Amino acid sequence: MNIIHVPVMIKDVLENLNLKQSGIYVDATLGLGGHAEAILDRVHGCTLIGMDRDEKAIEIAGGRLRDYPNVHLVHDSFTQMKTAAEALGYDRVNGILLDAGVSALHLKAEGRGFSFLRDEPLDMRMDRQQSLTAEAVVNRYREKDLADIIWKYGEERYSRRIAKAIVSSRRRQRIRSCSDLAGIVEKTVRRRGKIHPATRTFQALRIEVNRELEELSFALEAGAGLLEAGGRFCVLSYHSLEDRIVKNAFRRLAKEGLFHIITKKPLVPDRQEQRLNPSSRSAKLRVGEKI
Repeated sequence: MNIIHVPVMIKDVLENLNLKQSGIYVDATLGLGGHAEAILDRVHGCTLIGMDRDEKAIEIAGGRLRDYPNVHLVHDSFTQMKTAAEALGYDRVNGILLDAGVSALHLKAEGRGFSFLRDEPLDMRMDRQQSLTAEAVVNRYREKDLADIIWKYGEERYSRRIAKAIVSSRRRQRIRSCSDLAGIVEKTVRRRGKIHPATRTFQALRIEVNRELEELSFALEAGAGLLEAGGRFCVLSYHSLEDRIVKNAFRRLAKEGLFHIITKKPLVPDRQEQRLNPSSRSAKLRVGEKI
């Protein structure tokens, strides 16, 4: 599988993890292994625990990292990072990276059903062992629930209109493909600038299928409990819903005397990175340190 993957804000991540030669680090969203490889190249002798709930990601990253010592790969959700680390014999770690973005594997690999640009089955599952798919959501959820999801998770102003069009269409024929759904939305909502009309709807469905916001909240709690004093927690988010969760969690931990917030305002990619890697444009990096 030849997918080009450029890890986002890699220089900022490496600097803010405060890496040590003998440190133990968790890449909680391993993806295709770009960030993990950079960490291992920067600090020879460190231990890395890489986690992903996508079995294919573990397989691909495993091949990429096979020549590095002290690498443990775990097929599980990042909400389980504390349990996974403890099972490997590590009660505390020196740093955690959590990249909340959608992996290049999901967007570019065939058959995953994440992209409105592809004519393939509506899926959107990061963990293909789970039962709920995007197809099930659009064909089974009530119109009100669809509208609420598209509004809440997609911040789509035309959520009710889109939900109504989806329900009307599925009465005639089950909605099975990404292109079918994108076509329904495109007929319902006019294009606004360069953004495809289905962008926000697809984001909302992906978040619903994978419970992304709930998972992120749980992962922040798990990570805070796993870090040792002085350990860094780096979180990359890509839209306001994620960033708000990270910001509020770090603030609460700081008020409780458990965290020191390193980044008072989130770091963002410089213009050169945004130009060379357009997928980084919306990225925000927040960093907290365990007290």
